[in-house]
Amino acid sequence: MPMVIGVRFVQAGKLFYFSPGTLAPMVGDSVVVETPRGVEIAQVAESARQVDDMLIKPPLRNVLRMVTPADLEQQAQRKEREREALAICHEKVEEHGLDMKLVRVEYSLDLSKLMVYFTSNGRVDFRKLVKDLASIFRTRIELKQIGVRDEARMIGGLGPCGRGLCCSQHLKDFQPVSIRMAKDQSLSLNPTKISGVCGRLMCCLAYEHEQYQKTRKQMPKMGKEVITPDGRGVVVDLNPLMETIRARVQHGDGSEVREYNMQDIKRVQPPVSVGEPRAARSKKEPVNDALSAVVPDDEEFIGTEVEMLSDSNRIADD
Repeated sequence: MPMVIGVRFVQAGKLFYFSPGTLAPMVGDSVVVETPRGVEIAQVAESARQVDDMLIKPPLRNVLRMVTPADLEQQAQRKEREREALAICHEKVEEHGLDMKLVRVEYSLDLSKLMVYFTSNGRVDFRKLVKDLASIFRTRIELKQIGVRDEARMIGGLGPCGRGLCCSQHLKDFQPVSIRMAKDQSLSLNPTKISGVCGRLMCCLAYEHEQYQKTRKQMPKMGKEVITPDGRGVVVDLNPLMETIRARVQHGDGSEVREYNMQDIKRVQPPVSVGEPRAARSKKEPVNDALSAVVPDDEEFIGTEVEMLSDSNRIADD
């Protein structure tokens, strides 16, 4: 097993492995590595250790050197040039009348390549735009179409919860998210309530979904009769996270709703007559919801229509 270090190019980016060679960088140090995109600065996320060959995409490249003050100065100059290049790219896009939204432009550390990221609802013929940009910047130009989730990751911002976007803070990969997750958690199916700033279903819907599924299987369904410590009652509300059940029980001449732990509730088993065939299970009634009619329960929202951005493109061959 080779000795490698793990590095990331962005804060919540994918982890990539490089051979440290004779260097001994520590976690948090910055190093200079060579990728198919060119020479770049990366931050060490894992110190030197041995990993299985299956985790490494050949060829395994070496770390060129530790970051020097000259590299940091060059990086600052590069950021300034990127701001100027973005303004010029905006002008050229409008000049050619292309239906595309520019997100970011990035220079490689040695300024040998300019990457232009954009979003669009369809395919874009940008060949003339590339020729114009190449004649202006005198360097290699690459345009990459990305999805709206990747756009949110690059730009960053605050989510509906008031915290930084998960995709730009800690998520390494986008996980499939479906409308069924919102239904299982009894959330409002109003798109404005369950969608993130990118317009897609919020990634956090998947965080607790497994717990909801596991707990709901052990709970009675809404409207079912159960036996509580206070007698028989009818389930009116479920809280899978707290593992509690609210049931309406008889109290004096009326009734009231009380909360119980799931372990204190027993289900009422319907009597079965001897020799009577077991009734076939009735089919579930379709959810009468406008959103359900438009979006199937199991439809997945992974994010990118054209998967070109994710950090695997940075060093796809590493």
